[in-house]
Amino acid sequence: MSDSWKQATEASSLQCRCFPLVIVQGFLGHTESRIWGDFERHLNQNCPECERKVIFASVGPVSSLHDRACELYYSLVGGTVDYGEEHSKAHAHSRYGRTHAQGLYPQWSLENPIHLLGHSLGGPTIVKLQYLMKQGHFGPHAHPDWIRSINTISAPFRGTQAVYTLGERVDAAPKVRPFSAGSMLSKAIHTISYFSPILPKAFDLHTESRRLSFRDISIFCLLKMLWKSEWAESQDAAPFDVTFESADQREANQEGQPYPQTFYRSCATYLTEKSEQNSNLHTVSFTNSLSFLLVAPLLFLARVIGSFDFSIIRPVPSFLDEISTIPTDVEKGKLYTADYRKSLPEEYWANDGVVPLFSQWHPASCCSTRCQHVETRVPAPGIWYVEQWDKTSHSSLVPLWVASDRQKQYWLNLGRWLRGIELQGVCT
Repeated sequence: MSDSWKQATEASSLQCRCFPLVIVQGFLGHTESRIWGDFERHLNQNCPECERKVIFASVGPVSSLHDRACELYYSLVGGTVDYGEEHSKAHAHSRYGRTHAQGLYPQWSLENPIHLLGHSLGGPTIVKLQYLMKQGHFGPHAHPDWIRSINTISAPFRGTQAVYTLGERVDAAPKVRPFSAGSMLSKAIHTISYFSPILPKAFDLHTESRRLSFRDISIFCLLKMLWKSEWAESQDAAPFDVTFESADQREANQEGQPYPQTFYRSCATYLTEKSEQNSNLHTVSFTNSLSFLLVAPLLFLARVIGSFDFSIIRPVPSFLDEISTIPTDVEKGKLYTADYRKSLPEEYWANDGVVPLFSQWHPASCCSTRCQHVETRVPAPGIWYVEQWDKTSHSSLVPLWVASDRQKQYWLNLGRWLRGIELQGVCT
């Protein structure tokens, strides 16, 4: 244990100030604390002097990263959600969303920062929030340093093959294949949104800015949307934001580049293993599938992601360009499948049933991001720290609480990490 860490531990008895932890859930995540369970006991184990406040933020379960980030901001500070004039015009929806009469943490400021934890799509949502704060989207007073740390679990920073398997066109995203799972899901979302004013809160999809309810449109309009959804097949929806194309666009804008005063930590999970000794493709063993009691769709996705053919994606993802040994036919824009499968490292196929391992590390590649892929107990700001958990599925750690040893260990580690960050200021 280093001297600085010992000093921080000793100082904890002199000063204890735990910043709130704001939890942002992923795609279709809308459970709040109902199934997350008794994790706070383990989160607070390293800080007996006080109990960290945990806030579950409410954002659109199917909305785009931009819209989710805006909803996250205003859910915390209060007020009417403002998606921005330029963004709203570009994507044909109302500029303003719902009004929060009372924010979940209205004192949020440089003096009262927060920690953020994002599961799955919640991870890039948090990154988008900090990026928009840097761009001045929320006004000059909102500063990216209001975020003390960003922590993620199984986040699809650089996209996932799963979205193509479920229906996104590999050659023309955001278009969706007819009768695919994604197509059926979009129809369900439109139907729920239409009847949302009379449905329980559990079915709240935050789609009021789209004007999709029976208070705004006729049944005829609903039927047209069920036939072809301009929203679901747009670049302003969650499915497109987890394509490789969308991730490349964000990386080109340098979204996710570490800010010098913020701490970053990602938990990357995978349950697959190499399918063959001389191949980097991955699969799920029969033993693993029994150990984690995977539902059939998750098991299916893990196998598909583990053998996905990247050569069919158009435009070609930027991470394939990073592998200089992959031969291509420049004139025809073709990748040679057999060759790139030998050159591409196994982390592009290793996955947790939803997201490939490389995508969970951090936004952008390692060569363009300050990152550290080893465990540390004394974190430094401005660096993405990555830890990998094998034999772990997309939902093993959160959100469903089963009180497993791994879940307890994750929350214990996170509590230590957050406390270490907070105590650094005490010892300087």
